[in-house]
Amino acid sequence: MAVIGQVGPGVRGRLSRLVAAAVALLLGAGIVAVLPSAAQAATPDTTAWYVLVNRNSGKALDVYNQATTDGARVTQWTRGDGANQQWQFVDSGGGWYRLRSRNSGKVLDVSGASASDGAGLIQWSDANATNQQFQLSDSSGGYVRLIARHSGKAVEVQNASTADGANVVQYADWGGNNQQWQLVRLGDTGTPGGSTYTNPVLWQDFADVDIIRVGDTYYLSSSTMHYSPGAPVLRSYDLVNWEFAGHSVPRLDFGAKYDLSGAGRAYVNGIWASALNHRASNGTFYWIGCIDFNKSYVYTSTSVSGTWQKRSEINNCYYDAGLLVDDNDTMYVAYGNSTISVAQLSADGLTQVRAQQVFTTPSSIGTLEGSRFYKRNGYYYIFVTKPANGQYILRSTSPWGPYESRQVLLNMAGPIAGGGVPHQGGLVQTQNGQWYYMAFVDAYPGGRVPALAPITWTADGWPQIQTVNGAWGSSYPSPLPPRPVAPMTGTDTFTGTTLGPQWEWNHNPDNTRWSTGGGLRLQTATVTGDLYSARNTVTRRIQGPTSTATVELDYSTMRDGDRTGLAMLRDSSAWIGVRRDNGATRVVMTNGLTMDSGWRTTGTGTEIAGAPVSGGRIWLRARADIRPGSGRQASFSYSTDGVTFVPLGNALTLNNAWQFFMGYRFAIFNYATQALGGAVTARRFDLTTP
Repeated sequence: MAVIGQVGPGVRGRLSRLVAAAVALLLGAGIVAVLPSAAQAATPDTTAWYVLVNRNSGKALDVYNQATTDGARVTQWTRGDGANQQWQFVDSGGGWYRLRSRNSGKVLDVSGASASDGAGLIQWSDANATNQQFQLSDSSGGYVRLIARHSGKAVEVQNASTADGANVVQYADWGGNNQQWQLVRLGDTGTPGGSTYTNPVLWQDFADVDIIRVGDTYYLSSSTMHYSPGAPVLRSYDLVNWEFAGHSVPRLDFGAKYDLSGAGRAYVNGIWASALNHRASNGTFYWIGCIDFNKSYVYTSTSVSGTWQKRSEINNCYYDAGLLVDDNDTMYVAYGNSTISVAQLSADGLTQVRAQQVFTTPSSIGTLEGSRFYKRNGYYYIFVTKPANGQYILRSTSPWGPYESRQVLLNMAGPIAGGGVPHQGGLVQTQNGQWYYMAFVDAYPGGRVPALAPITWTADGWPQIQTVNGAWGSSYPSPLPPRPVAPMTGTDTFTGTTLGPQWEWNHNPDNTRWSTGGGLRLQTATVTGDLYSARNTVTRRIQGPTSTATVELDYSTMRDGDRTGLAMLRDSSAWIGVRRDNGATRVVMTNGLTMDSGWRTTGTGTEIAGAPVSGGRIWLRARADIRPGSGRQASFSYSTDGVTFVPLGNALTLNNAWQFFMGYRFAIFNYATQALGGAVTARRFDLTTP
């Protein structure tokens, strides 16, 4: 018996006439014929990725030869779940969808917007045109037909072929098996085997993020303010799993106050929102940022993990800078607060050639800052933030304007319970053509943490965040196959010749008074009674939502008056540690270290509890709950054998005000109150999560 769904369009005319005659006979006999159903409300998950399997052949809808170009033909091929067989439904409204290829970022398109039978299906840049929009019409057995909006015709495998590489075309909707497709959701994701990611993708304090891709590698840069080295660079191969790679600013070489050497302090100064980009023409990474609202500095390196050098100072403050390398290799910087300007850099990227104001923020919006600068499809885009709760984008056909603006988000619910609205940050395009937005979320007391969401572009060229029930999703399908990297937590025994990039000092260290190899040796570098003024305090970001730091400390070479330990460091701090006085050592918990709004010390702390210790070795532990909100606490304990830990003192209630900008950090310190000469060695540091 012949199956209608298995014949091709060459014989369909004769069959359709036979079917029509048969239907007439059946109706005349009072028998009801079941014809292909009308379009129904089949609703795909727009956050998922699907493989579309043809009912007739069992093969998958496939972009031929994994092409990424406009006009590449769409075929069927043996199912392999590759990116060129993965499709995401993008909502066009009214029950119509575009099908976006994971491989290229382009969408399914009826070639030339033809309305004819047999017109080929291709991929093309997303214009949200009617020949790129399809409605799902239900067939039996869970299969659907894809009906093109502009023509009303169905997507089918031509001639009901079962061969690899057979063309996919449109044809009048008649319900054949070769027009029916099964939507196979890939484990709730677009990654074969199934994976999703959860926001925040990094639950550590990385604010004002800039993000770029070089080849198949992604890099993220962040603010660090008074911590040194500054402007950390993280690396990822999948946009979700990140590792430390280096720092763009090896030392805060911007004046004596950054040294804690008695010539002032630089709390909440230093590295604010800055820019990172890569110039393919010379294989060089560029970092640029304004320091102290005065000058801008340019640092370069051929490797993010290599040596960065300060190359120039520019007598213009590129406040909250975004760096663009244009198609013709010209470098531009977008910057400013409320008044947004653009500067053109010299051919070597080290001096300013020209600068002018390009946009004034309307009073109805308020303040815009945090510029990021992009070019896409002939348009220049400046991506700017409305501090704390909004994101806008400016667009022009020239870097010099005029710019029009559009709101991207305002007061959007975020992915972290108790956290703020995702905002600021940057856009990045994957090697498969998809776009993502990495923003940060205010999540104090832990700081500002990055969250990732997919972006689509409207037909007229504006970005849209892909939301989940109107909010920034707490999870999405993984952008790329997951690729593990070095973890952000774990153990450090300080056996290398220098500290790893996961460590940053509170202000610049005195490099003559610390060393690594067999442990981190910290000689006292400051005589002070104030931890906030003590040099060579080294810090680690706290992993959220809760984590524990444990340091094994050899204190056998302390001197009288020395203080060493593990702190919860911010503008309201506490610590557990060892103090030596009159030849005796005690483990103590000290609370009540405070600063005022000008970041001047108002309290050096009060000893809450203590106990005698001996033997020269101790394990100190701090456990921190940095979930967003008030009343979060950190607790302290110690051990003399590394096994049994004894709680000590009271809990520190963490300050969740935003004004210090940076979140809490774990900090290892050693300072003198009488005279220099003592030292301690951190043998091991563990950062663990429950």
